[in-house]
Amino acid sequence: MTAEPPTPVTSATPVEDRLTADFYDYESLLSEEEYKILLKARTFMRDEVKPLVNEYWGKGELPEELIDKFRHSGLIALGYGGYGEHLPAISHLLGGMLAMELGRVDASSATFFGVHNGLGFYSVYYGGDQEQRDRFLPAMATMDKIGAFALTEPDGGSDVSGGMRTTARREGDTWTLNGAKKWIGNATFADYVVVFARDVEDNKVKAFIVEKDTPGFRPVKIEGKIALRIVQNAEITLTDVKVPEANRLKNIKGFRDVGEILRQTRSGVAWQALGVMIGAYELALEYAKQRVAFGRPIAKFQMVQDLLVKSVGNITASWGLLVQLARLQDQGIFRDEQSALAKEFVAARMREVVAWSRELFGGNGILLDNDIARFFSDAEALYSYEGTHQMQTLIVGKAITGQSAFVG
Repeated sequence: MTAEPPTPVTSATPVEDRLTADFYDYESLLSEEEYKILLKARTFMRDEVKPLVNEYWGKGELPEELIDKFRHSGLIALGYGGYGEHLPAISHLLGGMLAMELGRVDASSATFFGVHNGLGFYSVYYGGDQEQRDRFLPAMATMDKIGAFALTEPDGGSDVSGGMRTTARREGDTWTLNGAKKWIGNATFADYVVVFARDVEDNKVKAFIVEKDTPGFRPVKIEGKIALRIVQNAEITLTDVKVPEANRLKNIKGFRDVGEILRQTRSGVAWQALGVMIGAYELALEYAKQRVAFGRPIAKFQMVQDLLVKSVGNITASWGLLVQLARLQDQGIFRDEQSALAKEFVAARMREVVAWSRELFGGNGILLDNDIARFFSDAEALYSYEGTHQMQTLIVGKAITGQSAFVG
């Protein structure tokens, strides 16, 4: 005899709240309470965020209105527990699907939120001692203070681990930072920027919370981006920036600890990429049903259906990979190469889906008003950040062969 399968929690969900892209009903893996939280995020993104994004994406601006909406969304610091109000620990599966929901509507908003709630918040949560967590995290959990994460440098992206040029020199209870960082999301306005620098004495990478308006800390907005235009990326110069020892994150003792932060947050970017491909597919499917050519909806054309089916296949395969990764994370046994494979695979599949979706729109696909152009452009940034496709393959390749192909 075979056991009766569990009743999916989505079975009683109104049709308008279901995802057509969830072909294998992955959302049924959530508990009823978890699914309610997911639907809350879905409603928030649809009703509060989506109406704003095209206007501000076109302007290249992050409106205070959007920050305020996230501030009251109830999504901040979920999964960490103990900071702010009503912040229970949640499963990695729910956390991933929440990141997916944000990416499904707007990758820029998902990135802004991920930098604050993921990279910034988690750096303090993981890297700080208890006194530092208690000092910094409550205000970050309410978004009264915004966080940023400054690792990448103008001349060091993938190779920043061995080539970090930003330095830190200790003099008594004060550190002096000098150097530069680039592509730092939220840095133009963030209250707390976690800056990574190499200690000139022991050559170890350390992390420092640089507070807004500290003398010598100068973030300049990067202009002319074609992707994630709502995200305020900055190039930062640090000139004799004084940081108290109390702001050095005590549990960051080398680049291995930085790698631990990236291992955790990299999976979140993979979930965002899944959301982007779902959002693009949904736009393409709806357009195919409504667009009439040669006297019939193009959804009836074989080649259009072929693109849609390939998109569903990519989504389904990516979702399944991420579900298992979330299970491994919940058990505390997932490895660097598993997180890297997730980012590499899902981001590559996302790139395919957004290209097929934009193709299906034809000439209308380059218009911002049709949304798909934004998805197409933003996908390029997700494909590259949090570790490029090539860097992820090197991490996985080393794990499966036992041989390192890294240069240097």
